[in-house]
Amino acid sequence: MEPNRAPDVVRIDDATVTIASRPILGPVSLTVRSGESWAILGPNGSGKSTLLDLAGGIRHPTSGIVEIFGRRLGSVDVRAVRARIGFVGHHVTEAIPARLAVRDVVLTGKRSTLVPWMQAFDADDRRLADELLRRVGCDDLATRSLETCSQGERQRVLLARALFGRPELLLLDEPAAGLDLPGRASLLDALSSTADPFPTAILVTQHLEEIPSTATHAALLRHGRLVASGPIAGVLTDENVTSCFDLAISVSADDGRWQAQAR
Repeated sequence: MEPNRAPDVVRIDDATVTIASRPILGPVSLTVRSGESWAILGPNGSGKSTLLDLAGGIRHPTSGIVEIFGRRLGSVDVRAVRARIGFVGHHVTEAIPARLAVRDVVLTGKRSTLVPWMQAFDADDRRLADELLRRVGCDDLATRSLETCSQGERQRVLLARALFGRPELLLLDEPAAGLDLPGRASLLDALSSTADPFPTAILVTQHLEEIPSTATHAALLRHGRLVASGPIAGVLTDENVTSCFDLAISVSADDGRWQAQAR
């Protein structure tokens, strides 16, 4: 590693994923370094969630190399890798029992379990859960059941849950999908918090408007291949986004918030 260069958190080198003889991703190469916040964008079926699964050790590549925290998939216990990663996505949303109290949902993030039973939580754990709920703007929901929360509130609660385990890498799979405008705004406010820096992060979305202002890098995927990747200002250009979505698009940014409009 070069002097003063941040360590690689995720390194994907010429990786492909094939399912039932059908290639769905790759070859793709991407490196995410400590402290970076990435947005992965592309149309439906472009391979965004598959790329996120590689970065989280959920899926192994068919070919190529994937290293997470310097450990190569295929030669490491993925359970140890996943324990260092926080996830926010539909697979977690659907698995958490909706009857759980919001504070208990956050507490399950301590061991990345789906229920708080058979675990011991002390006063410090509960204080941390309440602090994280405050951070995401849900402190008034602590004693309510998850099923009574709006979809936007649930996503922010699950963000607090992911952060509870103090992850070194945070993965977010379309966390704003299905949210109304106020719900999306509240989630982006939570993701863009600068009072307490977030860990290294990778967010998948289809919409530039869902990119938090703290994003530092971006990658555009189309048909499983990278159109462009790197520092966000150099990637989210009219030409690159137009090529990615196969539609003439004008891109603009205001104080770190991005917008796209069809031309």
